[in-house]
Amino acid sequence: MASSKDYLAFVLEQLSDLDDISYRAMMGEYILYFRGKIVGGIYDNRLLVKPVPSAISLMPTVSYELPYDGAKEMLLVDDIDNKAFLRNLFLSMYDELPAPKKKRTTK
Repeated sequence: MASSKDYLAFVLEQLSDLDDISYRAMMGEYILYFRGKIVGGIYDNRLLVKPVPSAISLMPTVSYELPYDGAKEMLLVDDIDNKAFLRNLFLSMYDELPAPKKKRTTK
Protein backbone atom coordinates (compact mmCIF):
# COMPACT_ATOMS: atom_id res chain seq x y z
CA MET A 1 0.00 0.00 0.00
CA ALA A 2 1.40 3.38 -0.96
CA SER A 3 1.48 6.33 1.39
CA SER A 4 -0.95 9.18 0.82
CA LYS A 5 0.04 12.72 -0.09
CA ASP A 6 -2.19 13.90 2.77
CA TYR A 7 -0.12 11.94 5.29
CA LEU A 8 3.09 13.29 3.75
CA ALA A 9 1.74 16.85 4.01
CA PHE A 10 0.79 16.26 7.66
CA VAL A 11 4.25 14.94 8.57
CA LEU A 12 5.95 17.81 6.72
CA GLU A 13 3.78 20.29 8.61
CA GLN A 14 4.75 18.63 11.90
CA LEU A 15 8.42 19.04 10.91
CA SER A 16 8.00 22.64 9.71
CA ASP A 17 9.94 24.04 12.70
CA LEU A 18 13.10 22.45 11.27
CA ASP A 19 15.16 23.97 8.48
CA ASP A 20 16.09 21.95 5.41
CA ILE A 21 13.57 19.10 5.53
CA SER A 22 13.08 17.56 2.10
CA TYR A 23 11.70 14.37 0.63
CA ARG A 24 11.87 12.22 -2.45
CA ALA A 25 9.12 9.99 -3.76
CA MET A 26 10.24 6.37 -4.12
CA MET A 27 7.87 3.69 -5.41
CA GLY A 28 4.77 5.14 -3.72
CA GLU A 29 6.59 5.94 -0.49
CA TYR A 30 8.69 8.93 0.62
CA ILE A 31 12.30 9.16 1.79
CA LEU A 32 12.82 12.00 4.30
CA TYR A 33 16.00 14.07 4.41
CA PHE A 34 17.18 16.42 7.14
CA ARG A 35 20.01 18.75 6.12
CA GLY A 36 20.84 16.39 3.26
CA LYS A 37 21.01 13.20 5.34
CA ILE A 38 18.44 10.41 5.14
CA VAL A 39 16.66 10.35 8.49
CA GLY A 40 13.86 7.94 7.61
CA GLY A 41 10.76 7.83 5.53
CA ILE A 42 7.04 7.43 5.21
CA TYR A 43 6.01 3.87 4.45
CA ASP A 44 2.38 2.71 4.37
CA ASN A 45 1.38 5.94 6.14
CA ARG A 46 3.84 5.32 8.98
CA LEU A 47 6.74 7.57 9.93
CA LEU A 48 9.81 5.37 10.33
CA VAL A 49 13.29 6.60 11.29
CA LYS A 50 16.74 5.04 11.28
CA PRO A 51 17.58 3.12 14.46
CA VAL A 52 20.36 5.34 15.80
CA PRO A 53 21.13 5.36 19.55
CA SER A 54 19.64 8.80 20.23
CA ALA A 55 16.32 7.85 18.62
CA ILE A 56 16.19 4.61 20.62
CA SER A 57 16.86 6.50 23.85
CA LEU A 58 14.13 9.06 23.11
CA MET A 59 11.60 6.30 22.37
CA PRO A 60 12.29 3.59 24.98
CA THR A 61 9.14 1.60 24.13
CA VAL A 62 9.64 1.90 20.39
CA SER A 63 8.66 -0.87 18.02
CA TYR A 64 10.89 -1.97 15.18
CA GLU A 65 9.13 -2.34 11.85
CA LEU A 66 10.05 -3.17 8.29
CA PRO A 67 9.40 -0.39 5.79
CA TYR A 68 9.03 -3.02 3.04
CA ASP A 69 9.96 -6.66 2.47
CA GLY A 70 13.69 -7.23 2.50
CA ALA A 71 14.56 -3.91 4.17
CA LYS A 72 16.36 -3.29 7.45
CA GLU A 73 14.19 -2.63 10.48
CA MET A 74 13.42 0.97 11.35
CA LEU A 75 11.83 2.66 14.35
CA LEU A 76 8.12 3.50 14.26
CA VAL A 77 7.43 7.03 15.47
CA ASP A 78 4.09 6.94 17.29
CA ASP A 79 4.05 10.48 18.65
CA ILE A 80 3.71 12.34 15.35
CA ASP A 81 1.17 14.78 16.80
CA ASN A 82 3.87 16.26 19.05
CA LYS A 83 5.84 18.83 17.00
CA ALA A 84 8.31 19.54 19.82
CA PHE A 85 9.10 15.82 20.19
CA LEU A 86 9.65 15.41 16.43
CA ARG A 87 11.90 18.47 16.32
CA ASN A 88 13.98 17.16 19.22
CA LEU A 89 14.09 13.67 17.69
CA PHE A 90 15.42 14.85 14.34
CA LEU A 91 17.92 17.27 15.91
CA SER A 92 19.29 14.60 18.24
CA MET A 93 19.59 12.06 15.42
CA TYR A 94 21.40 14.32 12.96
CA ASP A 95 24.99 13.82 14.13
CA GLU A 96 24.55 10.03 14.22
CA LEU A 97 23.23 9.74 10.68
CA PRO A 98 25.65 8.69 7.95
CA ALA A 99 26.84 11.36 5.55
CA PRO A 100 25.24 11.27 2.11
CA LYS A 101 27.01 9.03 -0.36
CA LYS A 102 28.91 10.76 -3.13
CA LYS A 103 27.23 10.49 -6.49
CA ARG A 104 29.25 8.82 -9.19
CA THR A 105 30.17 10.90 -12.15
CA THR A 106 30.20 9.35 -15.57
CA LYS A 107 32.92 10.12 -18.06
